[in-house]
Amino acid sequence: MRSDGILGVVGGGSDENRGRGVVVESRRRWLKRRERWLVLLGVALHAVYMLSIFDIYFKTPIVHGMDPVPPRFSLPPAKRLILLISDGLRADKFYEPDVDGNYRAPFLRNIIKNQGRWGVSHARPPTESRPGHVAIIAGFYEDPSAVTKGWKANPVEFDSVFNQSRHTFAYGSPDIIPIFCSALPHSTWNSYPHEYEDFATDASFLDEWSFDQFESLLNRSHHDPNLKALLHQDKLVFFLHLLGCDSNGHAHRPFSSIYLNNVKVVDKIAERVYHLLEDYYRDNRTSYIFTADHGMSDKGSHGDGHPTNTDTPLVAWGAGIKYPRPATGQSHSDSVTSFVDKHAHDMPTPYDWGLNRVERVDVNQADIAPLMSTLLGLPSPVNSVGNLPLGYMKLNEAEEVEAVLANTKQILNQLLRKSLIKMSNSLFFKPFKPLVDHSSSLSQIDELISAKHYEAAMKMAVDLRNLALEGLHYFQTYDWLMLMTVITLGYTGWMIVLALHVLQCYSSLSGDLSKKGQLSMQKKDSRKVYLSGCLLMAILTVLNLVEHSPPLYHAYIGMTVFLWTQIFSEYRLIRGLWMYLRERKAGYFIKLLFAAAVSIVIVELLVHSFTERKLYTWFFLIAGFVSSILLHISIPWRSGIPVFVCMSCWFLSVFTLMPAEIPDNNNLVVISGAIIIVISLAAKWLDTHAEGNKFWQSITFHESKKPMWSKLYFIQIILVGVSSVMVSLSTKHRTQNQELHSSHQFINWLVAGSSMVLPLFSGNGILSRLSSIFLGFAPPFLLLSIGYEAVFYSALAVVLMAWILFENASHHSSKAKDSSPSEQNTEEHVTIGSEERYLQLSDVRIPLIFMVLFNVAFFGTGNFASIASFEISSVYRFITIFSPFLMAALLIFKLFIPFMLVICAFSAITKLVRVPRLGCYFLVILFSDIMTIHFFFLVKNTGSWMEIGNSISHFGIVSAQVVFVLLLFALTNLYTRTIRVKPLSSSPSLKTL
Repeated sequence: MRSDGILGVVGGGSDENRGRGVVVESRRRWLKRRERWLVLLGVALHAVYMLSIFDIYFKTPIVHGMDPVPPRFSLPPAKRLILLISDGLRADKFYEPDVDGNYRAPFLRNIIKNQGRWGVSHARPPTESRPGHVAIIAGFYEDPSAVTKGWKANPVEFDSVFNQSRHTFAYGSPDIIPIFCSALPHSTWNSYPHEYEDFATDASFLDEWSFDQFESLLNRSHHDPNLKALLHQDKLVFFLHLLGCDSNGHAHRPFSSIYLNNVKVVDKIAERVYHLLEDYYRDNRTSYIFTADHGMSDKGSHGDGHPTNTDTPLVAWGAGIKYPRPATGQSHSDSVTSFVDKHAHDMPTPYDWGLNRVERVDVNQADIAPLMSTLLGLPSPVNSVGNLPLGYMKLNEAEEVEAVLANTKQILNQLLRKSLIKMSNSLFFKPFKPLVDHSSSLSQIDELISAKHYEAAMKMAVDLRNLALEGLHYFQTYDWLMLMTVITLGYTGWMIVLALHVLQCYSSLSGDLSKKGQLSMQKKDSRKVYLSGCLLMAILTVLNLVEHSPPLYHAYIGMTVFLWTQIFSEYRLIRGLWMYLRERKAGYFIKLLFAAAVSIVIVELLVHSFTERKLYTWFFLIAGFVSSILLHISIPWRSGIPVFVCMSCWFLSVFTLMPAEIPDNNNLVVISGAIIIVISLAAKWLDTHAEGNKFWQSITFHESKKPMWSKLYFIQIILVGVSSVMVSLSTKHRTQNQELHSSHQFINWLVAGSSMVLPLFSGNGILSRLSSIFLGFAPPFLLLSIGYEAVFYSALAVVLMAWILFENASHHSSKAKDSSPSEQNTEEHVTIGSEERYLQLSDVRIPLIFMVLFNVAFFGTGNFASIASFEISSVYRFITIFSPFLMAALLIFKLFIPFMLVICAFSAITKLVRVPRLGCYFLVILFSDIMTIHFFFLVKNTGSWMEIGNSISHFGIVSAQVVFVLLLFALTNLYTRTIRVKPLSSSPSLKTL
């Protein structure tokens, strides 16, 4: 007898029958080992590949080792600079008049019309305080690697205008000032305590605090000679951080009188600072910059790319700043080709701002850093990507070219440093071709300056700067193509491995090919493939070591090579599959293409449902209609089942239209308890009275005679009733007395805990066991519910019942085809069990429907990231004293209960239609990984923190399904492993999961 592993038995005679049992048992052990290996491989692969997004999307753009480039000025335009940042100040609220027609910032408005320049500073999302201040002061936008710090800090040290200054004086918020000054030796700074940031008060006093500190500094200098000498040095920066608008916007919204009055406070502070410094120095060598880090949405939040968040005011005046000029109607910017917030250049100035006749110069937020540096004659921060806005600067033609050239060299130095780092670690280095000859371009610019051809020199310098910015992006994404290709090939290889495994172990294909002799000698021939794979892996490992690649690069490439080696080791199976397909008729390919098209549509729907829950509404409306028609065709007698299936799907479709923020409604929770009891009574009646109908035999089968009304059933009904009563009593007592009564707490814990044990002792028929599971998890879910999600529990259970009825109808209509395996095919079924059949193409619907319902359980009343899922009041019937771990465990358990129902129904269906559950599990993982590849390319490293975080969480959620689903399978197996279905033959032996 010759064994081809899982591919069946080839040849042999009657004298070998005695060894058949040994061979069968050996194959089963082999299959068990192989699937355990596959699961471990899947866990490792998804864990490693999940980390790849941090090497691709979230690598810091900051490099060190560049030399600063000061502008070649004979005399800097200013000796000192005052930077006023009003945190959270919207451009429109600053520029527009109030209801009485009076402008809120009269001083700065007078500056705009008579002394300085103005515009809108465009912030790039995430529009948060730390990234906004870093962009203004350091000249670069949010470091994507800050995700590793929870967005709370810049993980890499960076240069700033403050670093380049002779001395910096800074006063303001404890969340901002220390970022720039805590490690800066040449700084004098102070911040108020965190306790001052009280959202219940008018926060404008925080702005007054910053001004008072500044005023005190100047007053102290009259009695401190050393301080006075320092204050009269050049290259000084004064920074006042004014938090009032941000705090008041969050607490009271930007339309409130408190927020709008804070705009007036900020304007008054700017006026007082101006007069203080002008009276103190009297030399007209002070520059003033007034701006904001971000705006504020109408809801009192910020972070995304809405214009209310990205558009901030910018006013500059004083030494080195141009005077206002009449508007020309041209573009609002002279230094950039596009704004980082994607807004157009020529957006008209709103008429109510009253500034249409004054020239407006918009900038990107990072452009403010080189503006400040140039005003003081300082090198721009070495990590800056800002373009110097010449529209603000009062320079002669030669100085303008020198300023732009210094700005260009500073950005070019970053490019050269990144190029050097990458070249030193690359065997096959590809330079940024447009700047290979950058030195000759710099020489030409110098020659043009020497010849006083300033216009041509300016054009060359600007073009070189734009190319340098493109080059920075080139090197930031240098490894993207390689890494994305490796990861995509890895996921694709993993899916092919899963597909081959399912075809080998759970379809009749392998047996057919084995009989034709197309799989012989596979083990011997596969050794060459493994040897080639090892050789390729060794070569790639050496290349990675030579290039000093990070350790995870080895893991990515090694995993991908390993998977494709496994695939090529099955080349005879692949060749046999190809020959098998070539022999098929056109009808088979039509069916195959239809199944593939439906699968793709459903997977795409699931991908988009992560951002648009309402898609599930359309899905269940269509599914209810289509399934009812199919049932009407397949059931040969009059039945209410099609109507039931349609109405249950339509009922569930309502929930994904509801808001994720669940409002409190205890009466609805109590009513849900009654609905649960009614549903369970209907299921029990059906289980008891449908014995004579052949259609129901598969789901109402019991090994022993069924009791009409078991004590267990009555106990479960009572527990659901008690939990409904306790919902009302516990909430009422806690509301009135501000505490949870100890007896109520004890009863709630007792009811929730005991109810989940009872299903283990229920009848082992499909309907009776699932009904008991439904009743068993109802009490804890009701006690953890606060509103409509309690009704969702019943709606989901009814749809799961509809799914079972649909599969039962399909099974009943094709019962003749699915009869017991014939004598000649017995050998090919031993790997999956005598009571299970091979998977067919039509069985793809089972994992697909499971994935839809699994995701509906996830998104039906919100999701893991929503407010609804983590509404803390959900646990108040069990605990009110703050205990983060216990509260989190209760909340997560509440989220898991719908998943448990779906997986229990899935396990029951695999028994009902006699398909291998593990085979369906591998198909679920295969389809999930199609979604994973989608989300891999949808990961964002720009935008609001919420948008970035959601893109990461979506990728992480689908990546973790290989583990998450398997763990839930193991957990629910306690409830489903003893479920019995009517045997195919008279044999008493029954297969159990």
